[in-house]
Amino acid sequence: MTSRTKKRTSPQKKSAAGSPVETRKVPEATRCILWGQAGGRCEFPGCNKLLLEHSVTSKVVNFADVAHVVGFREHGPRGKGKRPAAIHALENLMLMSPDCHKLIDDNPDDFTREMLADFKREHEKRIRHLTGLGPDMGTTIVQLKGLIAAHTTDIPVSHVYEAVSPRWPTTRQGHVIDLGAINIDGEAGAKLATEHIDAEVMNLYRPGMDADKTRHISLFALAPMPVLMHLGSRLSNKIPVDFFQRHRDTKSTPWKWRNDGPPVGFVVKTLQEGTVRGKVALVLSLSGSIARESLPPTIDAQFTIYEMTLDGITPNVDFLRNADTLELFRKDYRRLLADLEKIHGQYDELHVFPAVPSPIAVVLGHDLLSKVHPDLLAYDNDRAAGGFKFRLRIIRK
Repeated sequence: MTSRTKKRTSPQKKSAAGSPVETRKVPEATRCILWGQAGGRCEFPGCNKLLLEHSVTSKVVNFADVAHVVGFREHGPRGKGKRPAAIHALENLMLMSPDCHKLIDDNPDDFTREMLADFKREHEKRIRHLTGLGPDMGTTIVQLKGLIAAHTTDIPVSHVYEAVSPRWPTTRQGHVIDLGAINIDGEAGAKLATEHIDAEVMNLYRPGMDADKTRHISLFALAPMPVLMHLGSRLSNKIPVDFFQRHRDTKSTPWKWRNDGPPVGFVVKTLQEGTVRGKVALVLSLSGSIARESLPPTIDAQFTIYEMTLDGITPNVDFLRNADTLELFRKDYRRLLADLEKIHGQYDELHVFPAVPSPIAVVLGHDLLSKVHPDLLAYDNDRAAGGFKFRLRIIRK
């Protein structure tokens, strides 16, 4: 007869009435899953502390607390009200640093069940997204913020993450070019803005900076058209740039390119044949139509005036919905520059009157070739003055 050794198991704790009593020890399998979902970092927003090493010595130590959303005991933090069937269920647990754990438990009225559940969901969603990305998908976020109608626009970090996916920002704050303190109206203000942009872009491309490491830039820019054109002329062609557009039809992901519908095409028309071969103007009626009478008197009978507009549809502010449309514009714009050189020879200046979305304004400067294409004389629509006014000369460097 073969004898079998019976495995001993610890008796389950029971109450006086004989029912099981929940212990404070979280099951090891549940802990492991929580660690994985949290990425080993504190789930309190803005903390994100790595809980696996000492901040001074870098020794590997487990500093994590497993915090309960609904308190372990009914009289504990957030313990009253409807309680989960299993107090150690994953959805009721958060990985936290000791400091953040103490903060939420000492202030349960400030940190409610609903709030902590939101913290947990957003943190674990971000960790899942970032750990699912392949290599070489980092990007340097660049934001240009200029005054438009006396206001600047801040872009929430969550909107940036949604827009650049499947790439991922290597730094949370990115590189911000803030023109909010500069009144860009008029030539003097525009010149101050360009000087600030030049200094910031020089810093952006310095060896060892983030863009030098990622070799990729994601650009979010809102400013008057001439300033955007100047920024584009200063961005290097040696590091790829993805341009993003702010859409008006959604609040959830306003900067993410859409995939609904085919790309929009473009056509070029000649509005006026000029008497002088080297005098050329380009009207860009994309976001809206530009009337001939809104151009300044200096654009006289000597000028040949071309208009680029949308193919088959009326100019409107919502036409730029997908990245394919932007790429089509870039191809047509470069082709137009080449055609103008054939028609007008080596002319020195192209007067540009833009009614375009922000990414296209940037592209106007970015796609110029140094010592090949003419300088752009950028005008801005000054509604108070009743028409376009000269603002900047754009020279590709």
